[in-house]
Amino acid sequence: MITCAHRDRVCSVSPRSNECEECAQAGDRWVRLRTCLTCGHVGCCDSSRGRHANAHFEATGHPLMRSAEPGEVWAWCYVDRQAFETAEVSLEDPPTLRYGDVESVRPLIDALYRELLARGIEYFFPEARLELLGPVEEDEWQRPDGRARSGALDFAWLGFRHRLSLDVPGFSTHEARLVDGIRRVLSARYHLLFDDAALAAQRLHLFRGLPEDRYVSAFLDATPHAPTQAPSPTPDRVSDAIEVLRVSALTTYENRRIETGVLLLGTTPDDCHARPSRPPAALSYAIGLTAIRSFHRLCDGLQTLALVDRDGLLVELVDVHEWAAPYAGLPLPVPTIDRYAAHSRATLCGGHACLVLTPNGEIKVFADGMQVFSFLDGRWRLTDAREKYAAWRCALGKEQAAERLFRVALNLAEERRGALFVILGESVTAEHLIPAGDVLAAPASAAAGDTKQRLHYLLRDANLFDIAPAVLESVARIDGAIVSDAAGKLVAFGTILRTPGATDPALVTEGGRTTAALSASRFGKVLMVSEDGRISFFEAGRRVWQL
Repeated sequence: MITCAHRDRVCSVSPRSNECEECAQAGDRWVRLRTCLTCGHVGCCDSSRGRHANAHFEATGHPLMRSAEPGEVWAWCYVDRQAFETAEVSLEDPPTLRYGDVESVRPLIDALYRELLARGIEYFFPEARLELLGPVEEDEWQRPDGRARSGALDFAWLGFRHRLSLDVPGFSTHEARLVDGIRRVLSARYHLLFDDAALAAQRLHLFRGLPEDRYVSAFLDATPHAPTQAPSPTPDRVSDAIEVLRVSALTTYENRRIETGVLLLGTTPDDCHARPSRPPAALSYAIGLTAIRSFHRLCDGLQTLALVDRDGLLVELVDVHEWAAPYAGLPLPVPTIDRYAAHSRATLCGGHACLVLTPNGEIKVFADGMQVFSFLDGRWRLTDAREKYAAWRCALGKEQAAERLFRVALNLAEERRGALFVILGESVTAEHLIPAGDVLAAPASAAAGDTKQRLHYLLRDANLFDIAPAVLESVARIDGAIVSDAAGKLVAFGTILRTPGATDPALVTEGGRTTAALSASRFGKVLMVSEDGRISFFEAGRRVWQL
């Protein structure tokens, strides 16, 4: 029986806010919200750090509050310490728009979301052109897939047909998949504005976080952003994991940067791994874990990873090399960094995804047996490694040599070591680029003294395509370029290239290594590694791609 003496003080109120007023002013987070049934003040619950609902009672003496969480109708008396579960303490419903009112603002919302689409595409494809071609039929305006056409991508969205175009060679498979992910995220958010209120309340988490993180998430797993009428929508595990790594990147432990990683179980069959059992009281792999100081010591991201099940729960810790061992006999689709070969291999089957926070503060994302995204210097980048490696391999014409040099370049980039590899074209002689004293075939002069020329004999007869990768990485660390002829015979190492045509307007704004690479690419193929971790391929006086 309810014996609270304050029930007669209940009045119908409207919440003054949809967030904790004090937390919002201080920039703090809350767990759940409570509404005062006297004045409508909204404060955070006792599980939150601020406990502002209780503080409001202590400051004002207003005895009754009600949960402000969707679907909850209970109230609490602070004085008599009694709970109510009755419609008598329900809040006034906030004013709602009639259907005609909603339709009146739809054109404005449509224009806003077309702008968000343009911004999302510009973020990942700054050189792309997005055109509005005209209206489409109602039954195709939300068609989920785009159609590639002559280097362009055609798709219907929000009642209009769009065309997204790039200069040749057009969109790769992964680029088209990313564009589709951007549209899925924005479509899910758009429909929430017009959906049934109860269903929309269950999916408001889709508005949290940075939109670019959501786009990466939808590329890896479109399920959380798919249209649904389910009362319990699929959690966005990828976005939650990215948020954990973002916060961890800003954290240190014993004055050292945090390194950690997570393996998200896929949704397709994996015969090599049994589905893990769920421990009692398993925690969600979400930002709340970062408040546990020992959490960051559970896994290092390089050898060990947190294993997260399909419901977003942390269920196990795994050794990534043991996890990847069953796939040891399967080839990787592209060469990968030696340090993270197991991470790539761990995602070959089962639709698993792996996210790692590296010592450099970079977030690497692996899926389908390769690294697909990198978050570096405050920006996401689609690696599109499969297409870029294919272009490099085709240009070089020697698969084994292309694989070796590509992998060496990846390892050097991971160590933030600059390097420059030049493979001269057929019938191209070295004097165009290399000072005479740097040519390995030239005998050392008596005036060489203590210069590098006295070490030329070590590599005079070497072939660039046969040198052990570890040796090649060591030699590449010497300032200057490594140059070979078309057959791979080493012509020079540690040489400062001549740059004929360096006064070309296309070169004057570039740095020294990039200027040398652009100039040298007129005489052959050039693979450049920058000290910021980027890799570029140059040919015919232009940059073909950057990774």
